[in-house]
Order: sequence, then structure tokens, then C-alpha cells
Amino acid sequence: MNEYWITGATVVEVSGAEPRDISIGIRDDRIIGLGKPPAGVSGLDATGLTITPGLIDAHVHLGLSSKIDPSFRRELSIAELAADIFRNCAQTLEGGFTTVRDTGGIDGGVAGVVASGKVAGPRILQCGPVQCQTGGHGHFTAEWEPTEDWDEHALPGLRHHAMLSDSPDEMRKNVRESFRRGADFLKLCVTGGVVSRGDRLSDTQFTAEEIAVAVHEAQVRGTYVTVHAHNNAGIRNAIAAGVRCVEHGTSIDEATAALMAEHGVALVPTLAVVEALTLDQSVIGIGTDLSSRLGDVKRRMTDALLAARAAGVRVGSGSDLIGPAQQNRGRELVLRAEIEGPMAALESATVINAEILGVADDVGTIEVGKRADLVGFTADPLTDPQVFGDRDAVALVVKGGVVVRDARS
Repeated sequence: MNEYWITGATVVEVSGAEPRDISIGIRDDRIIGLGKPPAGVSGLDATGLTITPGLIDAHVHLGLSSKIDPSFRRELSIAELAADIFRNCAQTLEGGFTTVRDTGGIDGGVAGVVASGKVAGPRILQCGPVQCQTGGHGHFTAEWEPTEDWDEHALPGLRHHAMLSDSPDEMRKNVRESFRRGADFLKLCVTGGVVSRGDRLSDTQFTAEEIAVAVHEAQVRGTYVTVHAHNNAGIRNAIAAGVRCVEHGTSIDEATAALMAEHGVALVPTLAVVEALTLDQSVIGIGTDLSSRLGDVKRRMTDALLAARAAGVRVGSGSDLIGPAQQNRGRELVLRAEIEGPMAALESATVINAEILGVADDVGTIEVGKRADLVGFTADPLTDPQVFGDRDAVALVVKGGVVVRDARS
């Protein structure tokens, strides 16, 4: 049994209480006390730090940690692809993100080696391959390459980016295969995307019947479907089929937001990737010019976020960063703080994300009985939200009671 107390910090519990100067008791992987430490117990001095729950990124792509085109055209070795993925896992944890939801790309083998401790990284919930239609969003292939060659890009145990389904029966077979390989949930692409070649943001993808098959298969396993979706028609199709979450949601209007709230469908906006691509598309390594697709996506996504909030939709937080430059996931919280304020941004990236991921009994707040997942900042991000985006400000990271980063030493 390992027991110690973290002392001297200002603690933001994200439980409705004001930040307060208290100590946090930890035994093994759990929080056992908040208040004054008992005499004679070892302590970790965190004087000057502001401690929050470990951050949660609800939309990551660890399997897309290399430049996109080279990684799908066999220009990179499997060893290099693996090295990039594992480096991304480590830097994600070092940035204060102790839990992530991988929304497509990694094989369950990656989550397994991280969970075993062989590779440093956050706690990973993953869907395995994205489910997409032939030529739809997620089908990253050269235009000249036959579709039947697509599955040859899969790297068993490491990465399988997408499965192609073009009928309800193909969808059923593919999602059952995903669950056989250990998927925790399912993700479908039901509209076109920004990082795509053969579709538009206004396109809808998959029939209502195809989506409903995936929802049924998820429900019988006690889990859910989330969807990549930018336009209202695709979102409404997905809601009617019974999905539980929408990623991006760029064009959500008041009527669609109200429908989401009525059916308990959550939203995970992804502003950081839009900003990153607007500043420099080359960093992701895709040959297609995305300028026309980006357009005013950031403004519309912001409007959609506010419409969802006004309707009472649970709004989580995801960075959606792709390519080699995924080291600053905290930028998503900075952008959200500019819209809603720093506490709302922090809540989305902790307690609300935990609810969306179905792990709120375990993580998301600093409470007795929950996992000791904590991040300590050198300054107060609630006073200066730019701190969220400053990796140098992440001084202390604790995952499951284990200090995995202490940048002060």
C-alpha cells in the first residue's frame, strides 16, 4: 500500500466548490482525503501550484501521429509509425491529459501496451477503426489506388484507420469485427469532412439504416455510437438512428440543438484542429489544399457550440489534432475559454468529458474515491487561461496515484 498527501497547492475540484487551499490524500491509485493530512504520512510539496483533475481529451487520433500522405503510401516504416504513435502517447500524458478517447485509427494493441505500463501514455478509450463509406471521410487513399487495396494499409496491433461499409450487412460485419478486437465504442463518419479529398462538408454519408445497425450493435454491448458530422442533415439522420454523441457539429442550428438536447445527444467541438490547419496546413502532410474547406468553420463551430449550450446539450472538449504536431492539446481549452470562460472550458475537459465517455464514476473531478488523476499548473489557469496552452506551465502530472511528471525537479 502506497499512501501520501499532496500539500501546499490551490485545488480546483471541479465539483461546484470554489478553489481552495487543501491537501489531497492518495492511497495507491485513489483519492482518500481532502483537507488536512494526518501526522506522520509522507507528503509531496506542491506549494505554488494550482491543481485540477487530470484533463480529458475526448477527440484524439493517436494513430495519425505521422504525416498523413506518407503514412498511407508506405513511405514510412512501421517502426517509424509506431515510434510516432508512442511519442504522441507520452507527450499527451506529459501535457496533463490523463484520459483520452481515440476516435479512430489505433488498434486496441496500442491501448493495451499503454495500459500495461510498457509505454507511457494516458488512459485510452478507443473505437478501433472509423466506420466510413467508400470514398467518404476517413477513406485516406490515393485517387488512383483501387478501393479493394484499402485494407492492406492496416497494421495489426498498431493501426487500422478505417473500415469501409456500403450496406447495412457490411456495417454489421465491420462493427462486430471492431468489437471483437476490443473497441470500447463506435465512431461513424456521417458527413463529409475538412481533411478529405472526395467529399464536401455539405454531403451526408451512410443511410439511416446503416447508422441504425451500428447503434443496435453498440447498444447490445452496453456502449454507444458517436459520429463525425458537420451538417444538420447528417446530424439529424444520426440522432434519428440513436447515436449518443456528435463530433465537430459545425453547422448546428437552434432546431438541431434542441433535438440533440431532447434525445440526450452530446457535442464535442474541435476548435484546436481548425486553428492549427488555418495557420499551417503543411504540418499534417496532406497534399490537398484545404483552404476552401476550412472557410469560416471556426466561426460556425463557435456559433454551433453556443447554440448547443443554450439548448442544454452537454458540451465536451476535443482537440482533434492530427499529424506530427499534437503536442499542444491544451490549446483547445484556451480557445474554449475565450468563448465561455476558463471554468466552463475546464469543466468540459474534465467532468463533462468524463460523463460523455461513461467514466464519470472514476475520473473528471477531485473527489474521495475517484482515481488520483491530477495536473498541477505553475499559475492559475482560471485567472489566466493562456496557462492551459503552455506546456511549460504543466509542472506536475499524477495518473492513478503515480507521479508521471514533476518538471520542478
